[in-house]
Amino acid sequence: MARTLLIVLDSVGIGGAPDADRYGDAGSDTVGHIAQACAEGRGDRPGLRTGPMRLPNLAALGLGLACEGATGRMPPGLAPVGKVQALWGHAVETAAGKDTPSGHWEIAGVPVLEDWGHFPDTRPSFPPELIAALVAEAGLPGILGDRHASGTTIIDELGAEHVRTGKPICYTSADSVFQIAAHEEVFGLERLYETCRIARRLCDPYRVGRVIARPFLGDGETGFRRTGRRKDFSVSPPADTLLDVAEAAGRAVVSVGKIGDIFAHRATGREIKPGNNAACLDAALAAFADLPEGGLVFLNLVDFDTEHGHRRDVPGYAAELEAFDARLPEIRAALRPGDLCLVTADHGNDPTWHGTEHTREQVPVLGFGPDIAPGTVGRRASFSDIGASVAAHLGLPPLGAGTAWW
Repeated sequence: MARTLLIVLDSVGIGGAPDADRYGDAGSDTVGHIAQACAEGRGDRPGLRTGPMRLPNLAALGLGLACEGATGRMPPGLAPVGKVQALWGHAVETAAGKDTPSGHWEIAGVPVLEDWGHFPDTRPSFPPELIAALVAEAGLPGILGDRHASGTTIIDELGAEHVRTGKPICYTSADSVFQIAAHEEVFGLERLYETCRIARRLCDPYRVGRVIARPFLGDGETGFRRTGRRKDFSVSPPADTLLDVAEAAGRAVVSVGKIGDIFAHRATGREIKPGNNAACLDAALAAFADLPEGGLVFLNLVDFDTEHGHRRDVPGYAAELEAFDARLPEIRAALRPGDLCLVTADHGNDPTWHGTEHTREQVPVLGFGPDIAPGTVGRRASFSDIGASVAAHLGLPPLGAGTAWW
C-alpha cells in the first residue's frame, strides 16, 4: 500500500489566475517575478543571498515548465537541464477568495464557491456591535487598531499603547480575517487565545474565515517582535475533506505546521507545529519515516507567506525558496517504493506586487516518487484534482470534488 507526503509551499504561486482581474491581481506572478528580480540584481542581500535565483532541484522536477504552462513564460534560471524527473503541471483555484483556508480546503477536495465575509477598508473596519460584544464578553478595556493594516507595522505603531492600556490590537486585511495582537507577558498568551475563541464565535455570522492570535514580545525602547506562538481559529470545512476520508478509512494522518488550524482540527490526526520552515520539514520527514502504509503526512510551510510575501521581501523569499530546494534530495531519499510526494501551493503572495496581501494565482503541481513516471499532468481545472489524485494513490474512496490524473 502507498504513502503520501503532501507539501504546501504557502503562497508560492506561479502566475495570475484566469479571474485574477476580479481581485486586482492580473499580472501577478510570485515565482516568475522573484526569479526576474534576482536575475536583475534586485534579489541581492549581502550576507543572505546574491545573484540569480538557484533552484536546480525544483527546475528538475518541472517547476519552470509549470510556470511556463501557467503564464507562457519560462522564469530565468528555471528551465530544466535534461529530462524532467517528476509529474508536473499547474492548477487553477475555483473557490472564491485567495486565502489560506479556501486554498487548502480545495486542495483537500472541498472548493468553497460562496464568497467569504470581509471587513471594509475603512476606519473603523469592524461593525460596532461586533466590537462591543467582544469587549463585553472578553472583559476588555477596549481595543486598538480597528482597521486594515500590516501586522508588523501596526504592532510597531500601537505596541506601546497596548502595553500601557491593556487594550488588544485588532486589525484585518483584504483576506477574510479578524486578527488580534497582544503582548504575551503583559496581556497573557492564554488570555489572547481565549479572546480569539470568543471572537471566533462572534465572527461566525459575518462568514469570516479565520480569527488569528498574533502574540508578540518586546517593549517600546527595544522594539516589538511577533513570536512563533500564533494560532489560527478557522471555521470548519463545510464537507468531508481528504483528511476526513483518510480518517474514516482508518489511515494514519499527521498534520504538520498550520494544517491543524486550517482544518479546525477536524480529522487532522497527530498534529505537530514546531516553528519555522526548516523545523516543520524536519518534523514532517521524521513523521514520514515512521508512517504506516496507506498513511498521509500533510505539511504547510508558511514562512514563504508570513515572513517574506506579506513583507514584500524579495531577497528573503528567494532565499527561502533556495533553502527548500536544497532539501529536495533529502525528501526524495525518504521515499520508499510506492510512495508519492506532491509539492504545491495554496495561493500567491507576489513580493513585487502592490499592497501586502495575497495574490490570486495558479499553483504548481509537482509529483515524484520511486515508482512515479515523469510527465505532464497539464492544466488542472481545480485544486481539488490534487486531493483526488492523492486519494486515488492511497486507494481511498473518491472525494466530493476533483479528478485524479491517474
